[in-house]
Amino acid sequence: MHIRSIKELQFQPGESVFIRCDFNVPMDEYGNITDDRRIRAALPTIRYCLDNDCRVVLASHLGRPKGFDERYSLKPVAKRLHKLLKQDVAIAEDVVGPDAKGKFAALEPGELLLLENLRFEPGETRDDPAFAKELAHFGRFYINDAFGVSHRAHASVHALPMLYDQDHKGAGFLLLKEIKYLHKLLEHPTRPFLAIIGGSKVSSKLGALVNLLPKVDKMIIGGAMAFTFLKALGEEVGKSLVEEELIEDARRIMEEAHRRGVKFYLPVDFVVAPELREDVPVKYVTYQEIPKEWMGLDIGLASTRLFREVLNDVQTIIWNGPMGVFEIDKFARGSMKLANYVAESYATKIIGGGDTASLVSKAGVDDEMTFISTGGGASLELLEGKELPGIVVLMVED
Repeated sequence: MHIRSIKELQFQPGESVFIRCDFNVPMDEYGNITDDRRIRAALPTIRYCLDNDCRVVLASHLGRPKGFDERYSLKPVAKRLHKLLKQDVAIAEDVVGPDAKGKFAALEPGELLLLENLRFEPGETRDDPAFAKELAHFGRFYINDAFGVSHRAHASVHALPMLYDQDHKGAGFLLLKEIKYLHKLLEHPTRPFLAIIGGSKVSSKLGALVNLLPKVDKMIIGGAMAFTFLKALGEEVGKSLVEEELIEDARRIMEEAHRRGVKFYLPVDFVVAPELREDVPVKYVTYQEIPKEWMGLDIGLASTRLFREVLNDVQTIIWNGPMGVFEIDKFARGSMKLANYVAESYATKIIGGGDTASLVSKAGVDDEMTFISTGGGASLELLEGKELPGIVVLMVED
């Protein structure tokens, strides 16, 4: 079984191609796109179809609207595509309605049509086969280039490709790159292999931790989830976030790491404050000196120096989750320093999307990373060893 690349499909001039993209980009309160990384990542697939004189229909969701909502319109995306591709991009006023169908019928070879937000239609999130049949009218070929939603069984990534035979469906360049770096990396990493896992909750990363332990040589735990591990070691962590029900799981993970010979690292100091606010006083303390009424909100300088030493000999790094509340400047230093240390490494550096992608961008080191995933949730599920519905449905016989 394998996934057909877009290059394996036999496009004829004038052929219609439906591309499921992930244009779920952040916007400010005025509707301006603040980060177009996901749009730029889809350009190679779009250009390939245009260069083959195809009639190209693009589809994506944006946010989580409840029915039609102008705030979630893809019109700003159409403008950004026009700027990046330097050609006109028609946008439909609806998804599968008369305007979309009329504009599709008028589409010429080498032209683009962007459908409105797929989630304006309730059938999208319900994985509705009837809605999928409506979408199928927009392309003789189906291409998935939306890794960021491939972990969801939604109509445009699951029910729709089921309507196509193996000669008429495949993966775009971005999806293939995501699979190459995230899936194959876990199977055949160059060693030593380091996983850096951060974020606020152990519960959201437990599956990834369990699945990664047999594969890695070293593991760094940071962010608020480190406090559940410190609590499992009997340490006092003040008012820091602890998932009491997962203390035993944390203890088991550390025992398993010891049994397997995996070098397991926790922060040794923290930036603490009485509450999470921008204007609060802070202290720098070791993990043994956290005041009872204070909480840890970032790793300290000793931890970043320790983690820099851990990075010295590694050949592969996968990083998912920040080391602190990096959105607030006074709690961002640990994450930013670690981002710079990772950037300096000669290792293959894979960033697991989501907050970690935002962090390395904020640190200005995104260009130094080998690969930055466009899908936080999807990359996490791959790290957990799960099969993604949007990828499984693309599998064809060898």
